[in-house]
Amino acid sequence: MELPNQADYIVVKAKESGVNVIGLTRGQDTRFHHTEKLDKGEVLIAQFTDHTSAIKIRGKATVLTKYGIVETDN
Repeated sequence: MELPNQADYIVVKAKESGVNVIGLTRGQDTRFHHTEKLDKGEVLIAQFTDHTSAIKIRGKATVLTKYGIVETDN
């Protein structure tokens, strides 16, 4: 059985309302392609894909990755 895309993903938990999670594109020109706004306590699971090469987070949040936990400074 072949598993679906197993690209890396992150978990973002908002520590305040208004946290922005922004997906950035791959290719020659890096551009915003998707934005989510989280309220305090909300959780977003985001996956890196063929279109998403980076994820930018604005606001106070806890970010869980396979490399560890990161707390944003804001």
